[in-house]
Amino acid sequence: AMEATAAFLIPIIAEAGQLRGVRQGSQLSTTVPLKNRSEVHGYHAGQLRGAPVLQASRVVRRREFDCTVQMVGTSPMDFMENLKKQLGGAPQTNGSQAAPASVVAVASENKLIDTFNKAVMNTYIRYPLVIVRGEGCKLWDDKGKEYLDFVAGIATCSLGHAHPELTAAVAKQMATVNHVSNLYYIPVQAELASFIINHSIADRVFFCNSGAEANEGAIKLARKYAHTKLNISNPVIITAHASFHGRTLATITATGQPKYQKDFEPLMPGFRYVEYNNVEDLEKVVAEVNKDGPCLAGIMMEALQGEGGVRPGEKAFFKKARELCDATGALLIFDEVQVGVGRTGTLWGYENVGVEPDVFTTAKGLGGGVPIGMMACKERCDVLTPGTHASTFGGNPLACAAAMCVLTAIERDNILANVAARGEQLRAGLGKLIQKYPAILKEVRGWGLINGLELAANCGVQSGDVVGKASELGLLLVPAGPTVVRFVPPLIVTAADVDKALAIVDAALASFPTK
Repeated sequence: AMEATAAFLIPIIAEAGQLRGVRQGSQLSTTVPLKNRSEVHGYHAGQLRGAPVLQASRVVRRREFDCTVQMVGTSPMDFMENLKKQLGGAPQTNGSQAAPASVVAVASENKLIDTFNKAVMNTYIRYPLVIVRGEGCKLWDDKGKEYLDFVAGIATCSLGHAHPELTAAVAKQMATVNHVSNLYYIPVQAELASFIINHSIADRVFFCNSGAEANEGAIKLARKYAHTKLNISNPVIITAHASFHGRTLATITATGQPKYQKDFEPLMPGFRYVEYNNVEDLEKVVAEVNKDGPCLAGIMMEALQGEGGVRPGEKAFFKKARELCDATGALLIFDEVQVGVGRTGTLWGYENVGVEPDVFTTAKGLGGGVPIGMMACKERCDVLTPGTHASTFGGNPLACAAAMCVLTAIERDNILANVAARGEQLRAGLGKLIQKYPAILKEVRGWGLINGLELAANCGVQSGDVVGKASELGLLLVPAGPTVVRFVPPLIVTAADVDKALAIVDAALASFPTK
């Protein structure tokens, strides 16, 4: 650890988005006890240039501004020298120096935040917002500030917040029967499964509680299918680099990103990775997997990579994946946890790539914010039997009632047309901003209402910077990696909402210096 004054520490945090030259792996944490019970909570500084997210969720501030900073992954001398260069000189030791407004704004005596940080595991770097109310595409914090929500719980609140029909459906089900075991027949579960079958390629549906669970179910199904139908003893599932399939042990192994797998070894065996949208790489890896005999159980892909930077799937790639599965008997599995249920302007993501999967999963938007996940498959690969897979809460009356409300509204209110129109409007507007800020912005890509705005290389701005500034101006966005800003509003977003969001993004971008 090295000692520094808070007059030095606070500018480090406030200007973290401007720092360069900090070594890869660097992190800040504080180890100082409180004197006057004043703390800065949950400050999210984005990502340092060439380094991971700055960990500053519990930065301690004393009255005289002394604190201890512990730098992990680089030497204190290197760190200090880099910061001196960036901040224009040696650390200040004058305890009367005022903290920048951007940090003062997150100083909080909020007892809820204090209780939260003491009681809840620190698995998120949280923004210093306490959201207390929502309506439609708007949210309000505990200070009464209004935000336009283009996060939607990360593509989850399909009908926005406090939707009257969803509220009524959930309340009615709670007043009737909210949960019974899957040992019994549940009418609304049958209704929901029938709707999905009638509106997709599926013949059978399994319900669970989350996207990770849905993908776990798909992995289990593919392995059991390989063992029982293909006589494969060591099944392999191919996924993509930069993918994201969940945070359970099997799904982080399926996720082709080492940063999610670090420190959770040994990982689950039986996975190989290919470059997304690369036909030649896919053919090569399939050949390697089957080199000594059939081993390929499935090819599992996102129709559009969300966490991997909002990268839409290409038809040629998925056509080849379908052909390879047909030739080998393997299952083609689509992870639609983020893009299913209308997010892309079609009910299912696979409709955008021109092929039918054997298995597909979804979760986020299905319940409109009520937890529910789903794995669906064609009859020929319906191999799960009693005792081989189950879920206590999966498909319970409460969750299924919420999902039925969401799907009914999407179909009845022609929400898919709104998704397509608002998506085109958003991409057109972002395209104009690319022309206006060519030194900062590179491109916009996406389908429907899942869109990514990619920042230009070496522009000096990262996605966390844009998200942070937009939040200050009243717009909630979410990064998809360090260089992509993700736009995933509720599916009911209006043309006026999109225009307002574009104006705020414009103002946010105008605040950054250009080279």
